[in-house]
Amino acid sequence: METLGYVYLLLFVGLIIALCLFINRLTDKLNVPSLLLFIAIGMLAGVLLRPVFGNVTDYAMGNVVCSICLVLVIFYGGFGTNFKEARPVAGRALLLSFAGTALTAGLVGVAVWLIFRLLPFTPDIGWVESMLVGSVISSTDAASVFNILRSRRLNLKYRTSSLLEMESGSNDPTSYMLTAVFTAVLAAQYGLEGASGMGAAEIVQMLFAQVGFGAVAGVAFGFLAVFILKKIPFNMGQGGTIFVLAIALLAYAVPSVLPGNWAGNGYLAVYICGIMLGNARIPQKRDCVRFFDALTGVAQMMIFFLLGFLATPEWLISPQVLLPALLIFAAMTFLARPIAVTGLLAPFRPPLNQLGIVSWAGLRGVASIVFAIYAVSILGDDALPYDLFSIVFCIVIISISLQGSLLPLLSRKWKMLGDNDNVLRTFTDYQEESDVRFVKIVVGENHPWAGKHLRECVMPREFLIVLILRGSDVVVPSGETVVHAGDLLVTAAPEFENREEFGLFEEYLGEGHPWAGQTLRSLNLPRGTLVAMIKRGGGTVIPTGKTELMQGDTLVCIKLKEKEESKPSAPADAAPPAAQE
Repeated sequence: METLGYVYLLLFVGLIIALCLFINRLTDKLNVPSLLLFIAIGMLAGVLLRPVFGNVTDYAMGNVVCSICLVLVIFYGGFGTNFKEARPVAGRALLLSFAGTALTAGLVGVAVWLIFRLLPFTPDIGWVESMLVGSVISSTDAASVFNILRSRRLNLKYRTSSLLEMESGSNDPTSYMLTAVFTAVLAAQYGLEGASGMGAAEIVQMLFAQVGFGAVAGVAFGFLAVFILKKIPFNMGQGGTIFVLAIALLAYAVPSVLPGNWAGNGYLAVYICGIMLGNARIPQKRDCVRFFDALTGVAQMMIFFLLGFLATPEWLISPQVLLPALLIFAAMTFLARPIAVTGLLAPFRPPLNQLGIVSWAGLRGVASIVFAIYAVSILGDDALPYDLFSIVFCIVIISISLQGSLLPLLSRKWKMLGDNDNVLRTFTDYQEESDVRFVKIVVGENHPWAGKHLRECVMPREFLIVLILRGSDVVVPSGETVVHAGDLLVTAAPEFENREEFGLFEEYLGEGHPWAGQTLRSLNLPRGTLVAMIKRGGGTVIPTGKTELMQGDTLVCIKLKEKEESKPSAPADAAPPAAQE
């Protein structure tokens, strides 16, 4: 029966993920953020299953699941940050990430203290309880911001998209650090078991450890991962991608397990590690992007569904929760966030419309609720004088609904849209969406195109030279453009549709393999067989007849299927290949 329970759990999870995917297709027509629908599905599931399980308020379980999923989301946020594109606004983004998040937390904390004292049906709370609320909701949510920007295809002027990307991706560690500090202070005040006194010295030590050890761990794991990926090939398929996943988990866990107040900020570490890996030239990078894109998509679905599942609708609409949440959201959106953004960015003299969009785009999302679950799981359900989870949950729902839905409209009204009215795209985006592929051609000294005008170069009609990279210069070509030796040409061509008439297999040149040290033209390959490429040391070699094979190479071979019986093999005295398929 216990095994059957796990089967039912897997059945439930599979159905929910499939339902979220199908619901996600409706968001373009409904004009609401898809993440909001995932929460709604979770709340509906919680209501329907309540007769069986009762009220589900297992915050400890929710903290574990959501924290793991958030690690993946934050890592991929760093991995996807184009630091070269974001460098011109990096200073402003980091200023908002650290000082802006702390300032927002302080201003919201003051507002919370006043709101709870002014409302007749809420208890008077102290400054620490007020600052805890401000800390939990002080960070903007990268997943929510860019889910809306990309789904609505909004490209913001003045590199505002890069500014928001870097700020929202890097401010979760600051919010978590403040949440951890005030949670520890309250645990000591409430006399909880295992809590120790938190004086000024202990708080400074905790802040230093959170930032210092978190940053050191992120940089160390980033360097280590890049070094290993470049120097050590993984013989198993997708080994590099699996290794990157392991590094992401280690980067978060290692600083987090340090004892007591010496624990580092795991979220900061995993974000820095993600940036370093995402901006390095590492093998199997496209595979990593596809893997983490899918994995973080599932993680976001699971987080928002679980958060909705943990919520109790009647608690959310009670005056003790809904009215404070509305007032806190108003204070945060119309006072705290604009004051922090304007005060910190004013020395850079940004346009007023940019200030307005950056202020409005401070959506609250999954990180805020995860941090609320963390605080409640440490302090207990009944220790706090207010329902922290429900209040933060309401604020996030209001933020995604109101700010998220109005962001496209305000971007147009405030004339913040770029000329193409779309999110900046890359060649990879179009390769994923169409049957066009982009291929690079390196022009050597003896290349037949070197020194010729493009109109003189003989190439198939289906090919188009779309870009020329010449040293540090980028040339948009025309027929009169002269091709120079050393140029890298980016060409566009229709994609080949996969056919069934041939197959692919690999030949690994292990120790003692007789092909190692020979050139391709010296091999006696059967008719209908071609070595299409060579995987060597984490890179790829496109071979010619003069290419010398090396021990450790993996040859990717094309073989006509009707001649499968004559698959190429090593000479009789050769060791069997280590990997063939």
